[in-house]
Amino acid sequence: MSQHQHQHQHQHQQHGHGGGSGGGSGNANIPVSEVYWSLVDKADKKFSKIRDLPFYERQRYDTYFYKVFKVYTQLWKFQQENRQKLVESGLKRWEIGEIASRIAQLYFGQYMRTSEASYLSESYIFYEAILTREYFKEGLCQDLNLANKQLRFLARFLMVCLVYNKREMVNQLVSQLKSLVDECKRTFQDTDFKEWKLVVQEINRFLKADTAFMNTRPLRYSLALDPNTDSLPRVAASITNRNLRLRDAILSSYHHNEVKFSELTLDTFRMLQCLEWEPSGSFYQSPGTKLGASAHTRTNHSQDIVDHTLPPNPRKAVLYRPSVTHFVAVLATICEELPPDGVLLLYLSASGRRRSPISLSAGVGAFSDATENITRNLQTVAISSDETSCITSGSLSDDVPPSGQGKGDCMHHRSPCLQFGNRNNGGSNCIYPCDLLPFTRRPLVLIVDSDSSLAFEAIHGAEKGEPAALLLSPRSLAPTVVPDFSRCPGGSLFTVFLTAPLQAFCILLGFSSSEIHMEVAEKFLSSSLNDWGLALAKSDSLNPVWAQILNDPFLRRLLIRY
Repeated sequence: MSQHQHQHQHQHQQHGHGGGSGGGSGNANIPVSEVYWSLVDKADKKFSKIRDLPFYERQRYDTYFYKVFKVYTQLWKFQQENRQKLVESGLKRWEIGEIASRIAQLYFGQYMRTSEASYLSESYIFYEAILTREYFKEGLCQDLNLANKQLRFLARFLMVCLVYNKREMVNQLVSQLKSLVDECKRTFQDTDFKEWKLVVQEINRFLKADTAFMNTRPLRYSLALDPNTDSLPRVAASITNRNLRLRDAILSSYHHNEVKFSELTLDTFRMLQCLEWEPSGSFYQSPGTKLGASAHTRTNHSQDIVDHTLPPNPRKAVLYRPSVTHFVAVLATICEELPPDGVLLLYLSASGRRRSPISLSAGVGAFSDATENITRNLQTVAISSDETSCITSGSLSDDVPPSGQGKGDCMHHRSPCLQFGNRNNGGSNCIYPCDLLPFTRRPLVLIVDSDSSLAFEAIHGAEKGEPAALLLSPRSLAPTVVPDFSRCPGGSLFTVFLTAPLQAFCILLGFSSSEIHMEVAEKFLSSSLNDWGLALAKSDSLNPVWAQILNDPFLRRLLIRY
């Protein structure tokens, strides 16, 4: 596959200079245009088929991806070698742009399924070339179909740039998207561009929540800022001989009116980055310089994001508002494909259904106590090993189960659960703790971000083979936050703590970036968390559930941030 990627980079750099006279071997008697349109038709059919393949058929998708990729490689090369003849026979620039856009979509789709950074880089390369060469610009104001192609291209490129952390390019694309929507409204007055106006509102809302303050350091695991994996303290062999690695993750959230762009919610966007490696020297620069170099100054995007000294990223399936049956199908297949040394991380963020509401006054009191504890911990450089004694079971939660709730209660249709759909449909849109029990036959780390997170403590002790590691959000409410479980304008506060803890502390305590020396605070917090991780590794009372995942850098970081 790397040869294909290199070939595409080379072809893209040479794009626009093709002009061969032949139609390819074996096609000497067939007009070049017929060969070309036959390839286009073949590529279109294969592209449509791969777009509809579900997440839970990964091996089938990988096989089919290479077949589709091969066809588009042939098509791209053919149009380069025969550019002049094809233009003379009526080939338009936007049709070349369509091919490049399809290739970019293939790369990004493969990145989302495999988490391989090289695919993200290749997608960016093709999209940037489309933007630079303005394939869709000619006749844009006269052709509604062409205008829609340009709008779709800008929206897709925006998504790639968000995940790639190209914020300067994001701002440029947002400006172009807004201008184009306004221009289309004036030019095509008989057409309603309401959907595109909503897209502009959606990305503006997303960027308003995901500010520069939230990105003062990479969310990805950075060897420049996070502990080097070779120097991580090891758990004593007397506690566990297992050394599991995070191989797969399922990320899904469902909240009313949640901040999102396209099918990527703000919470899953942050978790996605938190479970990937930051390429050495790529995005993060020393204080005083901008975070993220300009896209126009980059000469080799693959070198920026592809660091062959790093292990592969864990594969991730990001599910946007899935049906419960679809969610279970994906979960079952990924568990089936999990390697022997692998552990699956399941992140669920959703509003819950509880037996009884939490009083706001009780939440405020708990919040005040928590604030005092947080402030006190921030003032303590060394965290004593005595504090590790609270982690002795497979569950981490700030709550205690209500009296009378037994293990079997999770089977009741009115039991606490996560709402992944309309509340009027009863249990058909609910994820109950018992729904996850069949999948505890494999190592599982479960993160539940919900006001009903407490219900999932029922899993502990009821597993079917492997004790599950549970990281459950607290139920206490901040007085400044709406009662929908700390859903602040920037997404879930609990998820912010897991992905950007310093910023979460600032939000919780009401501090702005101008009131804190972020570099000093970041070093102080990192030192405290590293001491906490060392204390965990040295603890004689650490439960094997945590010990077997503590050597994985991603899971270790989530655990100590929790």
